Amino acid sequence: MTYGIPDKGRFPGWVIVGAVLATIPILWVIVSGVDTAVLVSALQAMLDQPLGLLLALAAFGAAFLLRALAWTRVIPDLTLGQSWAGLHLALAGNHVLPLRLGEPLRALSVVRRAGIDWPRATASILTLRSADLVAIGLIGAVAGFGALSAWWATLAVVLGGVVFIGAGIAWLRRLGRTKEVSLPGLTVVMATILAWLLEAIVVYQAADWAAVDLSFGGAILVTSAAVVAQIAAFAPGGLGTYEAGGVAAMVFIGVDPSVGLAIVLTAHAVKTVYSLAMGAVASVVPSPGMLGRLRLDSVDELEAANASPPDPDRPVVLFMPAHDEAESVGAVVRRVPESVAGHPVLCLIVDDGSSDATAENAANAGAMVVRLEENRGLGAAVRVGLEEGLRHEPVAVAFCDADGEYSPEELEAMVSPILDGRADYVVGSRFQGEIERMLPHRRFGNVVLTKLLSWVARTPISDGQSGYRAFSPQAAAAAEVIHDFNYAQVLTLDLLAKGMRYVEVPICYSFRTTGQSFIKLGRYLRAVVPAVYREVNAG
Repeated sequence: MTYGIPDKGRFPGWVIVGAVLATIPILWVIVSGVDTAVLVSALQAMLDQPLGLLLALAAFGAAFLLRALAWTRVIPDLTLGQSWAGLHLALAGNHVLPLRLGEPLRALSVVRRAGIDWPRATASILTLRSADLVAIGLIGAVAGFGALSAWWATLAVVLGGVVFIGAGIAWLRRLGRTKEVSLPGLTVVMATILAWLLEAIVVYQAADWAAVDLSFGGAILVTSAAVVAQIAAFAPGGLGTYEAGGVAAMVFIGVDPSVGLAIVLTAHAVKTVYSLAMGAVASVVPSPGMLGRLRLDSVDELEAANASPPDPDRPVVLFMPAHDEAESVGAVVRRVPESVAGHPVLCLIVDDGSSDATAENAANAGAMVVRLEENRGLGAAVRVGLEEGLRHEPVAVAFCDADGEYSPEELEAMVSPILDGRADYVVGSRFQGEIERMLPHRRFGNVVLTKLLSWVARTPISDGQSGYRAFSPQAAAAAEVIHDFNYAQVLTLDLLAKGMRYVEVPICYSFRTTGQSFIKLGRYLRAVVPAVYREVNAG
């Protein structure tokens, strides 16, 4: 037997629309059939008795905690938090979607968030649903003996309970032939039974608000009937079918139908409020939420290596990504120091498919040039620069823009924390240093994006978009730039997630006087935001 994602074609659009539209006549039947005075009185009593409301909500919540525990016994590597979240997402989904279409959210949640594969997720849900059938049949049949006086009513309820027990056992036997999950043991069965008993407290409390003397056995019977009716739920929240099942049981017990409907509606309202509130919480807690992680996990920094002083003949590599920078690149290359901290400096230009004389001017100024045949993007150029830099067995690799906005003369300040063994990854901070000129809208955008990056990275960052960065050989080898458009945020998140020690140093910044920046806010956000999301959720 195999299990998988429900076929999308199983619920064509017209069926879903029809199910939603069916809510209108259902509401009309409910409104015309309920004892309005009893309903208003029950709701008012609920608001006037907060302890009773808390009791009902706590009992309903405890029922789902027990179900979450039962699920972890069926799938041992499923955490209690993710089990709880999956159950509550499905519960909330069923209260806003027709045809119980919230059920797939239960499996989807644990597949996406807990790493459980689809076959085990779906098989485990069927296993627990089978246990539900057994539990509902058992407690409904037992409750029928105490809550019903007519022999024929008792017999009907008992026979119905036997049918459900038989159906549940049959499903469990069928599931037992698979090897996807463990079959429920006594603990799971007892937890399931207790969960339904706790859920009956909501109906019991609703009857008390309506001033109706309903036994707890009667509340169990009403709960069982209402839940059984949900099998044929069409409207969101099972509206109508839940009430129909509950009222039918009320009539069996001897409660007036209009009064019974008021009680069932009150209980349903409590469950709906709980479901929507807890479903919203379950969509984000525990991490990762249904939308994935929004922040990096906390990671311990790597310990500094106990290495001997680096060989003075090993160079510091400074590379510059460049695209159509013929006017500025030569002058910038000539400003690169010949040595820093006793190490020779190797200047490398990564020509990103320029259509002008960028490569020629850089070579004439004394730089090594790596040419990309077509323009691939700044992120791709940085990726190539790191790879090329490592080929020269450097003590450190750094890069800055080739347009003159950053000062090559500050290279020693950039690599010193690496050479001193204090850092693996250094970012030059314009906001800790001196900014000669920055357009107001760019300054605002830099500050906002940096604040967001700092929150996502769980690390104090003062300049998330700086174009001056340095790496130890270890960090340069570990660095991954996952998209070609840019590198800034994803590179920092990548290295922090790998435990690289992060340091910022103050630098000077001068506004470019030649060429044109490729950064446009809309395009930048469209490219960077999805990349940041992928980076945070890359594990």
